[in-house]
Amino acid sequence: MSKLLNLVSLHPVIKEMKKRVIVGLSGGVDSSVAAYLLKEQGYEVIGLFMKNWHDDSVTISDECPWLDDSNDAMLVAEKLGIPFQTVDLSEQYKERIVDYMFNEYEKGRTPNPDVLCNREIKFDVFMKIALDLGADYVATGHYCRKGTIIKDGKETYQLLSGKDNNKDQSYFLCQLSQEQLAKALFPIGELQKPEVRAIAAEADLITADKKDSQGLCFIGKVRLPDFLQQQLKPKEGVIVEIPKTNEAYNETVNEFSSKEAELQYLSRKANYSVAEGQVVGKHQGAHYFTKGQRKGLSVGGMVEPLFVIDTDVEDNVIYTGQGKSHPGLYKKALFVSNDELHWIREDLALKDGETLNVLARIRYRQALENATLYKVSTGLYVEFENKQSAITEGQFVAWYLVDELVGSGVIS
Repeated sequence: MSKLLNLVSLHPVIKEMKKRVIVGLSGGVDSSVAAYLLKEQGYEVIGLFMKNWHDDSVTISDECPWLDDSNDAMLVAEKLGIPFQTVDLSEQYKERIVDYMFNEYEKGRTPNPDVLCNREIKFDVFMKIALDLGADYVATGHYCRKGTIIKDGKETYQLLSGKDNNKDQSYFLCQLSQEQLAKALFPIGELQKPEVRAIAAEADLITADKKDSQGLCFIGKVRLPDFLQQQLKPKEGVIVEIPKTNEAYNETVNEFSSKEAELQYLSRKANYSVAEGQVVGKHQGAHYFTKGQRKGLSVGGMVEPLFVIDTDVEDNVIYTGQGKSHPGLYKKALFVSNDELHWIREDLALKDGETLNVLARIRYRQALENATLYKVSTGLYVEFENKQSAITEGQFVAWYLVDELVGSGVIS
């Protein structure tokens, strides 16, 4: 038996004869192999390509243009002998993702469009189209797995991390609901990336050696400042360097009236002023920058490189610090308000006053870190065992029990 057929027969997705699956074919190798595996397992497979963007003026043209991708997706569908169609979701994408992004950047927060694209587009708008076409499931090329357990007599779905630790994409799906997971399939979640490429090569798929795409979900690589300047106009302001010796970094509070008061203190937003540092340069808009950013500051002559430690979009000031160990970059706790708190496993949701030891991450590909969740009346605190660099408002924190992602929230 060839390695290819071996991998197919070992695949854990239960063989269900002629259930209809619609695969979001992106024109990349991962979704191509997802479609191939499902066909081999006896599903009726249909490929759909999502067109989410029309404006090529802000994309870097030789990096993943949508036209090439849709063409590759069509060629893969032809090779597999499955029906193929392109659906134009650019209107919904603009409303739900792009407008949200502009709004968040304007408020001085840094959104994660990939997480939103999965929640709002792939597993909502796209899923509804698929179900209207009679699909039993929607499948994607994400490196993650779905588990099913019986709890209190009913099926509960689990979002499990992918077997390939280097490619695990469960974080990007941290906002999915039980209803969305019920209809989702992740055919490559048990595989390593080299195995996926080997399957594609043996199946003679055009995407076998194609580079992984980068940039915004189904748009490609975007020049972010150009993209943001469509609505957020340039506005000159100052770059201020805050020294490591700033008094705020040395203050210690030994006694707190409650654990909540301590968490409030540990997760507080820094309150810098221009007078506390030295003006070292100028910028064209604080809303174009994010905490932890190093590129784009264009300030030289420092002993160590400058990093953004905070932005003030009201006064249009960027606060920076020298070196990646600058204390202004680090915090031990963060807060998620109730209206931005989400449990995939609703049965595990904490009640006020309850705590839970978890593993958590604040960005994709970050190693999981030990943390404790504390539920309070206004939301949820996440306290890490070790200080975290560049905890950024608007990004998502996701928490796991071993390898199961159980909940997430937007960092306030």
